[in-house]
This record gives sequence, structure tokens and C-alpha cells, in this order.
Amino acid sequence: MLVLAAMFNSKGLLVAAVSYWPDGSTAIPAHQFLERMRDPEMETNQENATRKGGIFRCADGTDKFLMIVGALGSIGDGLQYPLSTFVLSFVMNDYGTPNNPLSKDTVDKYALKLLYVAIGVGVSAFVEGLCWTRTAERQTSRMRMEYLRSVLRQEVGFFDTQESGSSTTYQVVSTISNDANSIQVAICDKIPNSLAYVATFISCIVVSFIVSWRLALAALPLMVLFVGPCLMFGKIMTDSLMQKLETYAAAGGIAEQAISSIRTVYSYVAERETLEKFSNALQKTLDLGIKQGLAKGIMMGCIGIIYLGWAFEAWFGGYLATEKGQKGGSLFVASVNVIMAGMSVMSVLPNLASVAEATDAATRIFELIDRAPQIDSEDKKGKALSHVRGEVVFKAIHFSYPSRPDTPVLEGLNLTIPAENILFGSEGASTDDVVNAAKAANAHDFIVKLPDGYDTQVGQFGFQMSGGQKQRIAIARALIREPKILLLDEATSALDTESEGIVQAAIDQASKGRTTITVAHRLSTIRKAKLIVVLQAGRVVEAGSHEELMQTNGRREGGEYFRMMQLQQTLVVQNEDPDDNYDYKVEGKNLSRTSTPGRHSWRLTAPGTPISNASTPRRISWRSTAPGTPMSNLSSPTTSIGTPYSYSLQYDISEASDEEDFESYYPVPSLWRLLEMNAPEWGSGLIGCMAAIGGGVSQSINAYFVGLLVATLFGTDKAAVKHKCTTLSFIFLGLAAFNFVTSLLQHYCFAVMGESLTKRVREKLLGKLLSFEIGWFDEDENTSAAICARLATEANMVRSLVGDRISLLVQAFFGSLSAYLLALVLSWRLGLVLLAVQPIVIGSYYSRSVVTKSMAGKARKAQKEGSQIASEAVINHRTITAFSSQKRILGLFKSTLRGPKEESVRHSYLSGIGLFSSQFFNTASIAVGYWYGGRLLTEGQIEAQQLFQSYLAVVFSGYVIAEAGSMTSDISKGRTAVQAVFKIMDRNTEIDPESSQRSTSKKEMRGKVELKDVFFVYPTRPDSIILKGLNLKIEPGKTVALVGPSGSGKSTIIGIIERFYDPLRGTVLIDGKDIKGYNLRWLRSHIALVSQEPSLFAGTIRENIAYGKQDAQESEIENAALLANAHEFISGMSEGYDTYCGERGVQLSGGQKQRVALARAILKNPKILLLDEATSALDSFSEKLVQEALEKMLVGRTCIVVAHRLSTIQKSDSIAVIKNGQVAEKGSHNELMSLGQEGVYYSLIRPQEAASNSSRFH
Repeated sequence: MLVLAAMFNSKGLLVAAVSYWPDGSTAIPAHQFLERMRDPEMETNQENATRKGGIFRCADGTDKFLMIVGALGSIGDGLQYPLSTFVLSFVMNDYGTPNNPLSKDTVDKYALKLLYVAIGVGVSAFVEGLCWTRTAERQTSRMRMEYLRSVLRQEVGFFDTQESGSSTTYQVVSTISNDANSIQVAICDKIPNSLAYVATFISCIVVSFIVSWRLALAALPLMVLFVGPCLMFGKIMTDSLMQKLETYAAAGGIAEQAISSIRTVYSYVAERETLEKFSNALQKTLDLGIKQGLAKGIMMGCIGIIYLGWAFEAWFGGYLATEKGQKGGSLFVASVNVIMAGMSVMSVLPNLASVAEATDAATRIFELIDRAPQIDSEDKKGKALSHVRGEVVFKAIHFSYPSRPDTPVLEGLNLTIPAENILFGSEGASTDDVVNAAKAANAHDFIVKLPDGYDTQVGQFGFQMSGGQKQRIAIARALIREPKILLLDEATSALDTESEGIVQAAIDQASKGRTTITVAHRLSTIRKAKLIVVLQAGRVVEAGSHEELMQTNGRREGGEYFRMMQLQQTLVVQNEDPDDNYDYKVEGKNLSRTSTPGRHSWRLTAPGTPISNASTPRRISWRSTAPGTPMSNLSSPTTSIGTPYSYSLQYDISEASDEEDFESYYPVPSLWRLLEMNAPEWGSGLIGCMAAIGGGVSQSINAYFVGLLVATLFGTDKAAVKHKCTTLSFIFLGLAAFNFVTSLLQHYCFAVMGESLTKRVREKLLGKLLSFEIGWFDEDENTSAAICARLATEANMVRSLVGDRISLLVQAFFGSLSAYLLALVLSWRLGLVLLAVQPIVIGSYYSRSVVTKSMAGKARKAQKEGSQIASEAVINHRTITAFSSQKRILGLFKSTLRGPKEESVRHSYLSGIGLFSSQFFNTASIAVGYWYGGRLLTEGQIEAQQLFQSYLAVVFSGYVIAEAGSMTSDISKGRTAVQAVFKIMDRNTEIDPESSQRSTSKKEMRGKVELKDVFFVYPTRPDSIILKGLNLKIEPGKTVALVGPSGSGKSTIIGIIERFYDPLRGTVLIDGKDIKGYNLRWLRSHIALVSQEPSLFAGTIRENIAYGKQDAQESEIENAALLANAHEFISGMSEGYDTYCGERGVQLSGGQKQRVALARAILKNPKILLLDEATSALDSFSEKLVQEALEKMLVGRTCIVVAHRLSTIQKSDSIAVIKNGQVAEKGSHNELMSLGQEGVYYSLIRPQEAASNSSRFH
């Protein structure tokens, strides 16, 4: 009679259903995603999406068949309770009627009928689990694919027009994982559950009217009392959950941008600032979570109204038994079925809520799937040219970016670019094609020197490659396409002089016979162009060849090109000393190894862009481990692709799961350790535990009195029956009040515990992550998307281990303990038999949860890989669109779904078996219990009242434990998540930024830098030595330029000075002290870094300039912007310094971002300034102004510059030529030039001077 225990355990049964709603594994997706798209047209699309099939829109014929059969199985599953109780009505009437002769044949007959019911519902449950699990995976896989396909299809402007504080990457990843997962859970679990509960509701009503229509009719109004509280407080819970997820979206965006720009965060010592913003965002999430727990406690307390149902059944049932002659078994079953019908309504509500949320998630997904982009690459309308000549014409073009509609960029642009004869390229590319393209881009030589050659992993965002190496890979990728129209946006800006000459020649060769459009700041690189167009304020002010434009000097309408060319030539001439004699003798060859103070201060030049670019594509890394797979050609110049492809191909679905690996190397964390983290909330925990104990014991009390009520209804003394029934009515009223109080306290207190712990874990986790060395972030498994997934999901799962787990285990332990003791006291024989059966029932529920655990693990792994691909696809949307590589990305994404899709076939059978075992053994245990109890009755060894009471008590304990088992899926996932969290929190960083043993210097830093015998390899490429015994000394206040071929180790030196990495051997000294002896954050607070790839954050321009210096005054911010030549363009924007930069600064052009980054460095007022091609994105006019500003800024500071444009560093105090990981030459410009053609520096600078002189004479 296990079913009856569930009826009495009304609270427990509902907990099992509701716990998956707000807190469990079924994460309901964020409510506001894509709200920015919602216009009237989008609202229409939402209605259309619903009409087109809603959540089942991606179902094909096979899926429809599976859903129909699965629906029949769900209905059969839902008949378990009413069919079992219908049979039990006859059993109880025969067992409980006084002086009724009971034979063993009658006992066997009823046991057999119950066994038939068990087989029937077991088979139905198997079909249910098999069909729904299979179709859920099939449909959501298609949905994920269609969604990503639509994301890649959208125009660039769609990603630019985003709300302040939002993160497009985070939203897309959230939709791919959370929204799609909620839909999958809804199809495989919530919908079949809903169908089963509906079937239970209808059939229970039918059975109750069959066995006692009077009691059923009178008790029906009580069902309204069951549903009302759930509707009201359920809505409050849902609203709180939606707001909670929305608030965490902002916190997640803060973490994602910080992790993806970790070098900038470290450089500006902004870890504390990032954590404060993250913590403030999490506080709102905590408050809403507690509000949600309060609403849940009130709702669960109101479910105590079920006890009112028992009170009514005791009063009215006594009347029907004494006055109408109805039997106690029929009255009991009628009452039970009415209560079960009401419980089914309550239980179906959270499932329907999840289905509704999944439908809403599907609507959001289909909104984007159905969204027709304004620029549709898949639109088949329009002309498809059979032959592209390559002519490009702009006619009266007016343009402003969607994110800045009030700021015109192009105003009436008219431009015609004539066509050339077009070369036809091949669609496929062989390995030889890849190698040839790499050779043409001067990339082959450095690639073959890498440990894995063309299969070398370049790391997330390409951080394992130098700027020049990434640029050459990108150029090779463009050359391999043999495009008809070639677009080059500063394609050689990151190359050293030697490589630039070779690559430029390759580009010149590749440009022959095809239309080539080049954006260039270094005018010497475009002298040979047939048409040069000068843009100013969005209009063409000059057009012609180099020779024609050089002759426009003096004309009123022209001369802009001439002035820019003259300015760039002046910058070179000013750095040359007319009295220099490159032929003078220098004694000894050791001159290149000595440091001779220069006579000139260093002047920084800043090439830039007269054309406002929307943004610079993000860098990410890519490699292929598949044999014969060519280097991916996905991104624009300076962008390489990577991690998801290599990760997905390296992963073997047959290997041990992540959870097994965790358990092998990281033991399951002690619950006490989690409780220690929850120590501040010990008071709430104590009250919650006491309430949980009360809730568990109350169910045993309830079972005892319900059994007493059943026996009482069979009494022959009418007066005694009425008196006892009246007394029992008051007892049930008292239980209702007691249940309300314990439920409210239990859920509220554990919500306080769980939410506080989740916030604390997230803060500690991010704080720990922000202490790790850069090398840790370079590893494939530590991408920004993977880390943010840990913060979002794994940290939240800790809540289930402490809050939900303790609450449920305490309630289950004391509830089952009291029930077992009660059963043994009442009838030790029946109690022992029932106790022996319980492990089978409990084991069947546990086996079902194990299947769920395994499926959840596979799904999580698939989501992790797919989410990373989706994340990088959004980051590189411009790149993918430019190279028409959507199909390739979709193919990679599909490959991450292939393994789990194959596994889902096996899991669908396991799910069916799990459901079969749980339902079959559940009903079969009823047959066993009443069969043995009937035997004891026939032998006179037990009374009917003892049979009812002891059986209900023992079976109830099984339900309490089974309820705890239903949380096993959450608990198992939480355990794995906690292992992952503690793996991070227990990790000792190799470069500790907060060691108390490392003091901060009380003296003011002077800025002397020295590298002694430094050897270095990147942790991810241990076989490739970058620095080989490098020695370099930089005096305080001096400017030293680092020059040399790409990949020689220049940027590595800057990374070592910032202590992003520690050398393998050797020492780095600042002011004569090993930098390992300094407090790292104090050290970095005196160093400013401006890299070639500026990292801005979602926020205003003011916030980005003041990044790392929260107390900066407005005047300081504006002065820094003035020095960086940024104030003018900022003031010209409609919102000025409050202009929103967008995610990663996407709303600003490359030059604007770089100038904001320069202003940020100026505001820091550092003692050591590190510039890694820091002015590469500035136009010539801005370059001159910023150069003068930086000359003033450099006074009294040590400055280390990495530059490929050697004209910008000729006045440096000293120039160090880095080659093959060592300082090949060192000295002033004049001293190095005196070495003649034998010198490395001479060989680097002469080609640039020749190009400049050639431009001057033309």
C-alpha cells in the first residue's frame, strides 16, 4: 500500500515535485534575453513561433510517433495510484470488517491483482521513459543547431545594438546551454510527468465516485484549497526566480569579460574592483533567492490544508459509516483519491510551470531563428552572378552604426573601384595548398619550428602566438582562398621590417588580377595602388594614384594625402641626425652588448585610422587535429581560431567521464567543509534542521492516526465511532498548523543558508581565479566560457549539497527512524518483512536517479564543448561572416552533439528500465505487504488496525527515503560541481599576488629593470624555448626599445616584467631586487601596459579610463583623455564620457579603443611604462599629438617599447635587438647603424628607410 503513504505524505510528495522547479537541475532560463529585439515585429514573430509548433517545432515524423507512444505510456503510468487504491478498497473492506472470515485464497487473489497492476504500470513507465528521453535529445539537438545557424546568419549590427550591462556572448551561451537544456528536460521529464499527473487526477476522481460518490462529492471543494496557495505563491516564486536569473546575467557578464581580458585586469591591479562589482551584482541575486525560499516555505506550509482534508474525512466519513452504512475501506479510498486528485493538480503545476518556461525559452530561440537579418547571407533572392568582375561602386552612401545612430560615419560617400580580371580559386584546400599559402605569407618557417608544426595549439584568442605570427597565419588564410575581392585592413601592421617586406611582396603578387581594397595608415605600403582614396568626415576628399595625389599640394580642395605623407616622412627625418656618419669606426664588437645613454629622448609615433571602424575582431585560437585538415580560414587579419575544434576532436566519448577523473584525483569533499563555509548562517541552519525534524516526525504521526481512522470506520458502536472520528478531526487540524510552521521555517532558513553559500562560493571562486598565473588561463580547459560556466552552474549546485541536501536528509532520517520504530512496536513480524522489502523499492528509485546522473553528465559535457564553440563564434562573428565560414562552425558544433546523441539511444532504454523498476516494485511492494499482512490476519497474529498503521508507517519511510533519492541527481551533480570548485580553490597559484612574506617597498620605485640570464618557455609549449639566456639592463627613467623579427620574444619580455609568467631560469630585477620578492599587486600598480590589442570592458568610456583607479576625479580623467588625444572624439559623442563602449569595446573603432586604453595608462601614472605596439591604430595626425604628449609623460619614467616601425623608436635612449631569444645587439640608433650591413638592426631598418625615401621622391 505504498500509494497510501504518498497520500498521507502529501508534503513529501509535493516536495519531490517542487524541488526541481526553483532549485533543482532544471534551470529555468533568463527572462530578458533578446528583450532588446522585441519590437512589434518581434511580438508578431513570437505569436507566429507559437503557432508554428511551439516547443515541438523541431519534431519530425519519428519524433511525433515517439511522443504519441510516450504519451500513452505516461497515461498508463499515471493510473498506478487509482488502480492500486481501487483494488485496495476491496482488500481493506475484507480485511477490516469485524467477524469477516478471511481465507488465504482471498489474500492470494488480491495479491495477484495488485501484481497485475504492477506489471501494467511498469510496462507503461518503460515505454514512457524510452520514448520521451529519445525524442527530447533528437529535438533539442536540432534546435541548438538551428539557433546557432541563425546567430551566425545575423548581421553585424544586431550584435552591436545591445543594452548597457548586457553580454551578447553570455546570452548566446546561456541560450545554447540553459534554454536548450530546459527544453530538453521539459520534453523528457516535465511533459510526461504532467501527462501522468493529469491521468492520475482524472482517474482518481472517477475511482472516488465509484467507491463512495457522497464523500467524493462533498470533498471536491477541498481541491480548490489545494490549488489556490500553489498558484499564488508559485507565481511569486517564479517571478523571484526570473529576477534572480536576470540579476546573475549581469554578474556573469562581469566575470566573463574579466576572465577573457585577464592580462588587462592584472596589469591594472583591478582584481579587487572586479570582485566588488561582481559581489554587488550577486547581492541582488541573494536577496531574490531568499525571497523565493520564503514563498516556497509559505506554499509548502499551505499544503498542510491536506490535513484539513483528513479532518473532513474523519468527520464526514464517520457520519457515512454510521448513518449510511458505507464500509470503511470504500470511504478511505474515496477520500484518498480526492486528496490524490488535488495533489496531482499541485504536483502538475511546477511541471507545467517548467513546461511554460521551456515554451517561453523555445519562443525566444525561435524568435531569433525566425528573425530575418537586414543583411541576409542566405537570401536566395536577387542576382547570383555567374562571373564576378570585381567592380565596387558606392553611390551617395550615408551610414551610422546602429549603436550610435546620431553619429554619422559616412555622409554621401561616392566611390568607384574599377575591376580587374578575376582569378578563380578552388573550393577545397590540400595540405600542399596550406603550406604554399603559409610560405607566401612568410609563416612557414616559424610554423615548422614549432613542436607540433601545423598542428601546434595556438591557445584561446591566439595568445600562444606573437602578434606577427598571428598576422601571418591570418594572411595565409586569406591567400589560400584565392578570393575575387581581397580586403586588407592594416594586414601587415604587426610584422617586423624583414617579414613585412616579404609579406607585402606576397600580397602584391596575390593582388594581381583581382580587386583589392586596402585600409592603411602606413602610406608607404600603398604607393603602388592604382587608386588611392582619402576619406575625411565620411566623404571622399581626394582620389587618384600616389603620383597624382602628391601633386595636389597647394590646391584649395586638396592636399590631404600630401600632408599625411609629409607628416609621416617628417617623423622619420626628425629621428635622423644630419651630422650622423654611419661610417665612423667603433672599437670592438662588444658595443652592441653595452648600454650607451642616448642623447635624444624617445618620441612615440602613432599611426591610426582616418576611417572609423566598427570594431577590431577578437582574437581566438584554433587548430585542427584531424588528419589532412587544413588550417582554418575563418577569421580576418590578426585573428586565428581554435580551442573548441581541438577540444571536441581530442575528446573521446568512450573515455572515463569527468566525474570519474575527479573522484580519482579529488576525493569527494567533506560536508563539514561546506558547512564551515556556511558558518555565519549557523543560526538559520539550526532552526531549519529543527523544523525539518518536526516535518519528518509529523508524517509518522500522521500515518499512525490515519491507520487509526481506517480501523475506527469499521467499528460497530456508532457512538464510539463518531466520538473517535471527532477527536481525530481535531488532531488533524493540529497537524495542519504544525506543518505550516515547520515548512515555513525549514524552507526559509535553508534558503538563507543556500543563497548565502552560493554567493560566498562564487566570490571566493572568482577571487581565487583572479590570483592564478596567466599560464593557467592559457590551457585549453580553462577558457573564459568554461570558467564562467563553473561560476554560473557549478557554484549554484553547491546550494543543493548544503541547503537542499541537509534539509531533505534531516527530514528523511528522522521521519524514517520514527516510522520504523512505530512499525516494529505495533507489529514486529510485519515490520521486519516490510523493512526487508524497502531496499528493493528504494533501490529502484536510486537506479533511476543514477541513470539521470549519467545523462546529466553527458549533457553537461556536450554543453561545455558546444558552449565554447558558440562563445567564440559570437566573439568572431565578423570574422566568420567575412569568410563565409558558417557551415564550418555548424559542422564543428554538430560534432559536439554527435557523441551524446548516440549515447541518448542507450540512455533512453536505461531511462525506461529505471522507470519500470521504480513503478513496478512500488506497486509490487503493496502486494507483498498486504499478502503477508493478510496471512497474519488469517492466523490471528495481528489486528487490522495494527496492519494498517504499521504498514503505512513503514511504507511512508520508504517514500521519505525515495524522496531523498529523487534528489540524488541534483546531489550527484552538486558533488561533482563541488569537486571542481574545490579543485580550483585548493590550487596553489605558481605566482602568488598576495603572499604576506613579500613586502611592499616603502621607498619610491625608481624603475630600474634588469633581466639576467633568462630562459623561458610557455607552459603550453614546453618544447619551444623562447628566451635563451637573455640579458638586458634598463636604467631608471630611460627608454629602451625592443625590436626584432616576429616571434623572437619581445612581447614575452614584457609579459615577464609584468610577471604574467616566471622564467624557467634566470632572474628579473626591479631596482636591484628580484621581482619575486615584491608583493605582486603592489609591483603591478607601478607598471602600466598598453598592448597592440586593447581590452575594454562593457561600461562607459569614463569607467574604462578610470579602470583600476576608482577614486579618479573627473578632471584627472579628462586630462588623461586630452593627453591621449581622446577627449575630442569623446566630447563629440552624444553622451560624451558616458557613452557605452559595448562588450569588449565593440561600439568604438580600433583607433578610439586604443586611445581610451592609452588614457587609462596615463591616468595610472606608472613608474614603468610598457608599450607593445601601443599606437598602431592611430592616424597620422593623432600620432603626432600623442607622441608629443607621451614625450612629456615619459619624463622620470622607465619605458620599454616593442615596435616594428623602427622610425618611431630611433630616439630611444637605447635599442635592444632581440633575435633567437637573446639580445643580439644593443645601443643607440646611431651606434647600431654604425655596425653596417653586418648588423641585425641595420638589416631591419634599411628596408623601411628605402620605402620611405621612395615615397618621398614620388
